[in-house]
Amino acid sequence: MAATAKSTLEALQDILGHSFTDEDLLEQALRHASTTEQRTKSNERLEFLGDRVLGLVIAETLYAQFPSEEEGELARRFAGLTSREALTRIADDINLVDFAQTQTVDAETLARSHASVASDTMEAVLGALYLDGGLDIAGAFVQKHWDALIGEDIEPPKDAKTALQEWAQARALGLPQYTIVNRTGPDHAPTFTIRVMVKDFGVADGEGSSRRNAEQEAAAELLAQLEKTQ
Repeated sequence: MAATAKSTLEALQDILGHSFTDEDLLEQALRHASTTEQRTKSNERLEFLGDRVLGLVIAETLYAQFPSEEEGELARRFAGLTSREALTRIADDINLVDFAQTQTVDAETLARSHASVASDTMEAVLGALYLDGGLDIAGAFVQKHWDALIGEDIEPPKDAKTALQEWAQARALGLPQYTIVNRTGPDHAPTFTIRVMVKDFGVADGEGSSRRNAEQEAAAELLAQLEKTQ
């Protein structure tokens, strides 16, 4: 997608519920790194910021909404609500990828990279909302769109790594093994690819902006594979 047309930006602002004073911020939030040789002109820096904005808003919301839960329980909720899966779900709800500026690729590659583009762009848009409108504007968007996700789990969810470990130990298979397959991107916004293996039962890869997030994604992918074979 070429430079975002003004009418397209206006349509997205209607969806976001915020009229940008600096529309260049929103346009940069939509610019994937594959479309520019200058990575600082892509959405990666805004993605870095948006990740922290989302984390703060979700942490504060959970702290207020679940006063009887301990730190570990809140942490499990937090991990699920800030995961790539959650970000992709919200991005898909507002058709965010339709607005993103990405390199032209074939349908198979596009489908394979969808979750990465959707979640990264969602974080970048949150960063842009914060810079243009402040924490109140960014927080209002998060609270509106994450409210249903927060309400889905009456009990704190079990994170994917813990669930996979318990699955493996229940079958006397030992602990899942995690290895770094790749690390790309600049130091301020790296992308890790992690591979997890459970002996004799399967292998899966996951990507994330930190090693921890990538391990969670890999564990979730392997759990999904295992569920299909049960």
